[in-house]
Amino acid sequence: MAFFHAAHPRKRPGLGVVVYFVVVFSLGTYFAFASVQGDFGLFRRVQIEAEAAELEAEVQRLDLEIAEMRNKTRRLSDDFLDLDLLDEQARDVLGMIRSDEIVIR
Repeated sequence: MAFFHAAHPRKRPGLGVVVYFVVVFSLGTYFAFASVQGDFGLFRRVQIEAEAAELEAEVQRLDLEIAEMRNKTRRLSDDFLDLDLLDEQARDVLGMIRSDEIVIR
């Protein structure tokens, strides 16, 4: 009997060791997936950075539009009246033309 026992020294791993490795592998897989695809994962971060860049571009565009509106407002104010701008606005808003002009449609 001693010879038979010496020929097979390997034992199968216990059930606890197998369960431990399955649990560790499952947790590792879950956390790896969550770090890439989760609400706070890498893909979401890239998406947020792209949205932030898009919003920054929109803010710059709106800043330019605000500056243009402020300039027109200042040019039409009581302190500084731009007659060319006033003429342009009257033509655009009221549909006015001068008597020496011809309208072509």
